[in-house]
Amino acid sequence: MTETRFTQDHEWIRLDGAEAIIGITDHAQSALGDVVFVELPEPGRKVAAAEACAVVESVKAASDIYAPLAGVVSETNPALTDDPALVNKDPEGSAWFFKIRLDDPSAFATLMDADAYADLVKSL
Repeated sequence: MTETRFTQDHEWIRLDGAEAIIGITDHAQSALGDVVFVELPEPGRKVAAAEACAVVESVKAASDIYAPLAGVVSETNPALTDDPALVNKDPEGSAWFFKIRLDDPSAFATLMDADAYADLVKSL
C-alpha cells in the first residue's frame, strides 16, 4: 500500500510515481460539515509548499486547501466539480483534489506520518 503523509492543515498526500495526490483528511471534512462547492487549481500552475491553491466550501465555512509540497499541478479531480459532497463520502480516497509533479520528491519524508497526524488530531 502507498504511504500517506499529512500536514498540520489537514491535507493528506500520497506519492504515485513522480506525482503526489492531495486531498483533505476525514477529520477536516467532518469539521467542515456538508461540502457544497470545491474550487480547484488550474493544471500547469506552479505552487509553493504551504501555498493556498484550492478552496472547499461547506454549509458552515469556506477553507483554503494548501499544497503540502512545491511543484506543478498536473491534474485536478473533475468528480469534485460535479459532486462536491464526494468529499464527505470518501475524503481520503476518490475525493482527492489535485495532483502535483513534485519539485523535490524527497521532501515527502518531512511530512507527518499517520501516527503523528493521529496525535495532532487528538490534541485538538
